Amino acid sequence: MRILITGAAGFLGSHLCDRFLADGHTVVGMDNLITGSPDNIAHLFGRGDFDFIEHDVTNFIYVEGQLDGILHFASPASPIDYLEHPIPTLKVGSLGTHKVLGLAKAKGARVLLASTSEVYGDPQVHPQPESYWGHVNPVGPRGVYDEAKRFAEAITMAYHRFHGVETRIVRIFNTYGPRMRPADGRVVSNFIVQALRGDPISIYGDGSQTRSFTYVDDLVEGIFQLFFSDRVDPTNLGNPHEFTVRELAKLVLQLTGSDSQLTPHPLPKDDPKVRQPDITAARAALNWEPRVELREGLERTIPYFRRLVEADGAVARTLSE
Repeated sequence: MRILITGAAGFLGSHLCDRFLADGHTVVGMDNLITGSPDNIAHLFGRGDFDFIEHDVTNFIYVEGQLDGILHFASPASPIDYLEHPIPTLKVGSLGTHKVLGLAKAKGARVLLASTSEVYGDPQVHPQPESYWGHVNPVGPRGVYDEAKRFAEAITMAYHRFHGVETRIVRIFNTYGPRMRPADGRVVSNFIVQALRGDPISIYGDGSQTRSFTYVDDLVEGIFQLFFSDRVDPTNLGNPHEFTVRELAKLVLQLTGSDSQLTPHPLPKDDPKVRQPDITAARAALNWEPRVELREGLERTIPYFRRLVEADGAVARTLSE
């Protein structure tokens, strides 16, 4: 198959490029590089089965030749990014998704939309099944991301029902692993980088809020299986094992050998107090569940960040000499 992956230079998009190429498919990567990095896909340049187009998907998308599938992963995805780019975040969820669906209709391609557990907001149902409609503040600072994804789901289902476009929707829960940006503001990357630098570990609130952390390889495999499945309804993919933020911080300190101290900060507005996926549907429809436990995933991830931190330190020392 020939697959278009938007957001291809991002954390998840780049891993998806690898996965589809490994299965023998041809991939066209597309990214406007607002939050993505060419470094994430540099190892793919020069391959005959991979092309890259620098393009903003909120504008008309032209891809020459046949397309069998599109994975729409273009979007700022961390709080720092979507708070810094609120309008582009709303535009990529609305205009960008519309352009992707129009391309899919024209090419007869299947679309998989990257949605998010943030559609559940600060949930009043726990854990969160796909049938839960969520508890989102549409005018709060996080609403630019939450509502962009909720709209993206709505227009995707409309194209499926009205135009007969083949669609899949994945609701992604907290995911971590190599190729995350050190300063993207997500809790795993924050804690690891702070620990490696010996900086205070930023704990928002009292650290009792929970998250469910999925290692990137597990998530990518679930997305791959979902794309080739017959399941049209939104599907949660995440790790059902729940941890408090404070527990995560202590595990990171243990694995890095850091003596950084935990430092409290005010809890951001509308920050979810709990987050845990109900993956009953993914188990039944995809025979999927995560295999990598948090400790093992962190052990795979920390060396990546250690190299980045050491490289930054070497540059800083050179500049000071």
